[in-house]
Amino acid sequence: MLTLYHAPISPNSRRVWITLLEKGLEFELVEVKMDGEQFKPEFLTINPFHHIPALVDDGFNVVESLAILDYLEAKYPTPVMLPKDAKDLAIARMVQLVTVNELLPATTTFLPQFLGLPGGDPEKIEKAQQKIATVLKFFENLLDDRPYFASHNLTLAEVVAGSVVTVLPSVGISLSDYPKLNAWCDRLIVRPSWQATETTPEAIEAFKSIVLARMAQQNVG
Repeated sequence: MLTLYHAPISPNSRRVWITLLEKGLEFELVEVKMDGEQFKPEFLTINPFHHIPALVDDGFNVVESLAILDYLEAKYPTPVMLPKDAKDLAIARMVQLVTVNELLPATTTFLPQFLGLPGGDPEKIEKAQQKIATVLKFFENLLDDRPYFASHNLTLAEVVAGSVVTVLPSVGISLSDYPKLNAWCDRLIVRPSWQATETTPEAIEAFKSIVLARMAQQNVG
């Protein structure tokens, strides 16, 4: 039995959750509350780096979301979620890595807005907006007449980028200047896997409480 340790607010967790659903696999979902549960000994035996997500497959522990996706694709190859053509595979990988290394770090600058909290350094916000615009333009140019990145079928590029790009409008970043990417998002958000894994208001409020508690501790310190 596959077991996914996750936090519902995390795009890193969500990309694995979506992949499990898209592949039609049976799995158990275990929430790790980020108020300290990630440091408990029982979780540290699974991931000593106290990060989510983590996947356990018949006693084999896999950490780091991209490694988990590769593992799932290799062991459970139906449906195929990575292109075989060299150019198409490169596009899928570029989308994954640009999302993780460029887009997601810039997007975290807008976490206060996502949680409905005040604050945010104007200079950092401006730099993040510029970085996000660069990524979105790059993605727009990678999309062709196929419905997904380098494929007629959903790939792991969608799973990774789609867990971030689709939430950008909720923090005030419009996709209107990127028509192909906007249409791509529309195709993703109607999929059952996206709808099933969408962050609930309750999850947002729970994470907001954790953030506020940490801020209060810092102020006391």
